[in-house]
Amino acid sequence: MFAMSPLSFSKSQTLPSLAPARHKRLLDIGLIVLALPVILPLIVVLILAVRLSSSGPVLFFQTRVGRDGRRFRMVKFRSMYPDAEGRRAALLGESDRAGVCFKHKDDPRVTPVGRFLRRSSLDELPQLWNVLKGEMSLVGPRPALPEEVAVYPPVAMQRLAGLPGLTGVWQVSGRADISFDEMVEMDVAYLRTASLRGDLALIFRTFGAVALARGAY
Repeated sequence: MFAMSPLSFSKSQTLPSLAPARHKRLLDIGLIVLALPVILPLIVVLILAVRLSSSGPVLFFQTRVGRDGRRFRMVKFRSMYPDAEGRRAALLGESDRAGVCFKHKDDPRVTPVGRFLRRSSLDELPQLWNVLKGEMSLVGPRPALPEEVAVYPPVAMQRLAGLPGLTGVWQVSGRADISFDEMVEMDVAYLRTASLRGDLALIFRTFGAVALARGAY
């Protein structure tokens, strides 16, 4: 486990022009409440699908790094076999994505149901709980693993200047097909210019990105 203080970067590395996005909390809570009639039945179906697909828990908890370097337990539907974390190190050299973040198109640790969940991004649905807790937002940079943040270059540390999100510019632009450096550039630009109109546009574009499943694996 990497040791990391709650504030993992100095003030000189943060975004000097980051404006407080006051709309975010109201948008997050409001949209989740409006979507509950659709979300709850879907969650029940997905719980049954994951439970029947393989042995192991339905939910998967993983430590991620949020705003200002604070760690939190991100939750998602389990898409991998129970021994996946122990097998990760052996696959690092086979990453299909250049840079810090590990991505494998044909990851042998993923269950058949898990592949569908990942391509549709439905494995991320339980993170609405993280949003309700204020650890994440509907829109923002995806939360990184502690071991990834530990080797971030200075410019990438700026991704930690805002709440991580369920979706964002990177997610609607090709996800894993986007390089790490491009992802950082997109996330930093988003944090500098976050707005209500922009967030609503990104949420709307997310439905199209999920349907096309570009870069989803």
